[in-house]
Amino acid sequence: MDSLDPLRRLAVEQARNRVLAIGAGVSLAWLALVGLFALFGPEAEGQGAAGWLVWLVGVILPLALVWLAVWSARSLLLLRQEAEELRAMLARMQDQGMAGEPMAEPRAAAPSSAPVSAPAARRGMVPPAPRPSAADARQASLELDSPPAAQLTPAELFHALNFPDGPEDREAIRCLRLALADPGMARLIRAAQDVVTLLAGQGVYMDELAVPEADPVLWRRFAEGARGEAVADLAVIRDEAALASAGAMLHGDEVFRDVAHHFLRHFDRLMSRKVQDSDPQLLAALAETRSGRAFTLLAQVTGMLGRAGTQAEGADGAEGAGAR
Repeated sequence: MDSLDPLRRLAVEQARNRVLAIGAGVSLAWLALVGLFALFGPEAEGQGAAGWLVWLVGVILPLALVWLAVWSARSLLLLRQEAEELRAMLARMQDQGMAGEPMAEPRAAAPSSAPVSAPAARRGMVPPAPRPSAADARQASLELDSPPAAQLTPAELFHALNFPDGPEDREAIRCLRLALADPGMARLIRAAQDVVTLLAGQGVYMDELAVPEADPVLWRRFAEGARGEAVADLAVIRDEAALASAGAMLHGDEVFRDVAHHFLRHFDRLMSRKVQDSDPQLLAALAETRSGRAFTLLAQVTGMLGRAGTQAEGADGAEGAGAR
């Protein structure tokens, strides 16, 4: 953890307290104005119930708006702090990964007798990593000036795309560091993090998004290029609020739209690469990570899964993410 993190949290907490104090001050000032108006204003004799109701609404409505603004500002400050902490953590992991820390054991030589499990996946198990072929072994034995990044095992890929649950989730942090050492995976991880953060800013949280299990064969079909009604059964999200929020952001927020299509393309390319040498079960497990849930949500909204909110956005999403 960065030594400056406590200071940042303190600064954010002080800012939230200042917003609260400002809200209280504005409320007291408004009530004082109302009191002065009641004392020195025109007489209210002859007003009926409707007049008193209008007067009461005129007093309460500004207070409600003030405290709605206070609540929104405090929530925004907290969300911004969490986003900055996540960005800083990812940056530190990337720096450590780029430093070239020696690994104690080769990643591709995982023993086949110990199947790789993916905790937190509802399917219970991610398929084990495939055995390296003889050609791969010969290629690995060559001494190259710039060796490629270590190939992630299925469990490591799952943890990297699911993001760490916190500073204590050391296994996920290790897997995320390995993923960030690969430039292609680093682009996907950053795009996924941006999408998840922006969706959370609108109240759409991946941990709360119900994504029922889908047939792994359908995910293989999708990774091979099928789109629309051919894979419509993958559109399993039924959270209307989440779908509406994502659709509104795609239509109304140009920055989010660009980030979302960038993320869709990179995740789609990952699925296309993995379909060549992986069991369909791995594709289905990746779809249950936090990144995979964001992909399913956006793919469903854009029409890649045959159930778009609008045809225009669906065409854009399918065309953008389908380009490999």
